Amino acid sequence: MHCLNVELGERSYPIVIGSQLLGDPQYLLPYIRGKQVCVVTNETVAPLYLERLLGGLADFGQVDTLVLPDGEAFKTLDTLERIFDCLLEKRHNRSTTLIALGGGVIGDMTGFAAACYQRGVDFVQIPTTLLAQVDSSVGGKTGVNHSLGKNMIGAFYQPRVVLADMDTLTTLPDRELSAGIAEVIKYGLICDAPFFSWLEEHMPKLMARDSQALAYAVDRCCRDKAAVVAEDERESARRAILNFGHTFGHAIEAVQGYGNWLHGEAVAAGMVMATELSRIRGAIDGEVVARIRALLAAAQLPQESPRGMTVGDYLEAMAVDKKVLDGRLRLVLLRSLGDAQICDDTPLEQLKEALKICGAE
Repeated sequence: MHCLNVELGERSYPIVIGSQLLGDPQYLLPYIRGKQVCVVTNETVAPLYLERLLGGLADFGQVDTLVLPDGEAFKTLDTLERIFDCLLEKRHNRSTTLIALGGGVIGDMTGFAAACYQRGVDFVQIPTTLLAQVDSSVGGKTGVNHSLGKNMIGAFYQPRVVLADMDTLTTLPDRELSAGIAEVIKYGLICDAPFFSWLEEHMPKLMARDSQALAYAVDRCCRDKAAVVAEDERESARRAILNFGHTFGHAIEAVQGYGNWLHGEAVAAGMVMATELSRIRGAIDGEVVARIRALLAAAQLPQESPRGMTVGDYLEAMAVDKKVLDGRLRLVLLRSLGDAQICDDTPLEQLKEALKICGAE
């Protein structure tokens, strides 16, 4: 078992990484302050892990559960309303704790519901996908999608604890595993060049679900993200580097329809676009681009734009991205392998060239 902290003063919290955490009350109960709990999960995760989690709450007070539809398409205000309905119907008060049991969609929505319900109640993250364990469960970004943009409605709201049970990755579909590895690769690209080299050597083990390799990757990513979040909790500066590839990726998700491309798949293609743009700007050379593409290929991740998406589609979707500030599109690009920077001065022709290189029509 590994334990590390996200250092945010009075909002600091631990990330616990290990096996057999689900159902063991010693890891969960110390972070529940009241006598009410609501577990929010989805139709895929509930049959696998809900009973095990509830076993650890058998001697607790009021425990309610809400099982939502699975998928990015349901990350909406309408679905969020179902969480509020459950809490109000079951008369949950300000001392309640919401528990998010699932992937990034469940974590984001449950955290946002916790931020809003009675102006803020406690919540716990129990991520069951690799992507959620290394990224979305850490750092306090919560929210829902809008038809015009991903995660456009939300709040910064930190959990009380993150419990990453590595055993849940054994039931993760191969496609979801690869999608999670996209976010793993991101950390090597933006702030941890030695980790990128480690990934080049150990990708076969990750794809084979080697437990030690996966645990090391989750721990390393969480440490990298915790350091960035501790420096810039509300994304006023450095934290924006965590969005590498995401501006392009969010455009793919919005245009293709949420859920048709997994988030990690869209981010993978977006990272290639950002990489090619970094090369066009002269920051990196073709050898670095080749290494990045080879690692993504080893993880069975896409490197090209979805067929049929045009340059105009990207530009229109990116115009409403959260990273647009005062009319200027801020893109996260590479200064070198393992070192990212935020740029708001990219010439439009260079942006179009990068998109076309990656297959945009």
